[in-house]
Amino acid sequence: MREMDEIKNAQTALGIELGSTNIKAVLTGLDGHVLAKGSHHWENHLTDGIWTYPYEEITEGLRDCYGKLRDQVKQNYGLDMKRVGAIGISAMMHGIIALDQNGKPLAAFQTWRNSNTQKAADVLTDRFSFNIPLRWTIAHLYQYMLDGESFLKDACFVTTLSSYIHYLLTGQKVIGIGDASGIFPIDSDALDYDQKMVDSFDALTEPFGYPWKLRDVLPKVLTAGAQAGVLTREGAEILDDSGMLEAGIPLCPPEGDAGTGMVATNAVAPRTGNVSAGTSTFAMIVTERPLSKLHREIDMVTTPDGKPCAMSHANNGTTDINAWHDLFAEFAEMMGVNLDGVDLYGVLCRKSLEGDPDCGGLLNYGYYSGEGVTKLNEGRPLYVRMPESRLNLANFMRAQLYTSLGAVKLGMDILQKEEHVKIDRITGHGGLFTTPGCVQKYLAAAIDTPVTVMPTASEGGPWGIALLAAYMLEGGTDKESLPEYLDRKIFANMEGVTMDPDPETVKGYETFIRHYKDGLAVEKAAIENVNW
Repeated sequence: MREMDEIKNAQTALGIELGSTNIKAVLTGLDGHVLAKGSHHWENHLTDGIWTYPYEEITEGLRDCYGKLRDQVKQNYGLDMKRVGAIGISAMMHGIIALDQNGKPLAAFQTWRNSNTQKAADVLTDRFSFNIPLRWTIAHLYQYMLDGESFLKDACFVTTLSSYIHYLLTGQKVIGIGDASGIFPIDSDALDYDQKMVDSFDALTEPFGYPWKLRDVLPKVLTAGAQAGVLTREGAEILDDSGMLEAGIPLCPPEGDAGTGMVATNAVAPRTGNVSAGTSTFAMIVTERPLSKLHREIDMVTTPDGKPCAMSHANNGTTDINAWHDLFAEFAEMMGVNLDGVDLYGVLCRKSLEGDPDCGGLLNYGYYSGEGVTKLNEGRPLYVRMPESRLNLANFMRAQLYTSLGAVKLGMDILQKEEHVKIDRITGHGGLFTTPGCVQKYLAAAIDTPVTVMPTASEGGPWGIALLAAYMLEGGTDKESLPEYLDRKIFANMEGVTMDPDPETVKGYETFIRHYKDGLAVEKAAIENVNW
């Protein structure tokens, strides 16, 4: 059996991604076919006004996720998994983790969801003439300084979640360039942090008197294809509580979820792009040239091999949809309906297709946290309708799905209508695309561009980082570029389903987005007045 031989001979790649609501692991062959999966559900905590995950939950969740994958390998193939060919770690981008010289956390992990960095982001954006979003690591670091956090004098390593996990497993303070581009601006020619901006930051912060400069505490930047260390004995014990996993396994550079999404959708070449729809929703477009001017709504980041990429990022995606899903499930249970084996999410999504193109005048904001694109630093989930609006289940769900793309749509309008960015192909992936022909249709309408969904749409980030681990072994920067490798090895025979924009839905979405813009004053008023 081919799969058993691959596992026995460690001709495999293990990808693990720590997402907002799930930690997922995927074991693949070196051509990307999936052998086994594992997952662990978790939720962020709002503690003392900060969105965070406790450090013990990070390691416990990582171990549980890997354990479920290991057990599936044993169940399906009768094999003990002692070794894999390569490992890749990915996680939600941005936020900040600060460690001392002994690798101990100095403060709670602040996730991308926090928007308490407005002053820092404004100062740095003005100083660099480069957009620094509120969620970027450098904004969090500088805000710590402005807030007078005393622990900063002891900082030895400042990084993101993927890099932190990689450090626990390997002892190496490194990061993939895609994730690094959400820490600090990147020079795509040098494939490193922009040195002029590094010097500017050091000059700005010199009066604080810290015993370190920026490069002393940031992780080293690596590009796709590089080897980023090996699994230590201590790292193997963190990952596998059975003690079977061997040390010495090579790891690829840790990457952010944006980069792994690009890989998973084969959207790493210029004029390609992808939209990832999950707890947060974002569009990534690989550009041919720099943008003509600074836009606070648009992040400039990079692909895992360092090409410039424009990101329209929304902090709020499916969280409110999930809450309503659970409410409907509770109602069904109360009515004595057994939902075992029922894809309630799919049922609700398909019902939305019966709704009016403009959602019948319904409007909602699934703002659980601040939203940078609409310049709101806090969120209040909100549903609004006119007395004559057509309230029914189809329109209700359609509005939920439309609004999950709303903030991203505003950013894409800037790229397409103001910057005239050329896009040959957009691919959708993530949980929202698991119901065929639904959100794919709405996204095509929102950006008035054909959207393709691959058979691997639901695999997402963990599959993407597994591919990067396999690329380190199979391709590498000296042999072929990342786009060449993906085209040849992974996607050559993979066909997706493409949906063109439907004119009626395009018109309806434009009406909805006009209501969305007008209603932002209501959301702002809710933030200002709803504080119980």
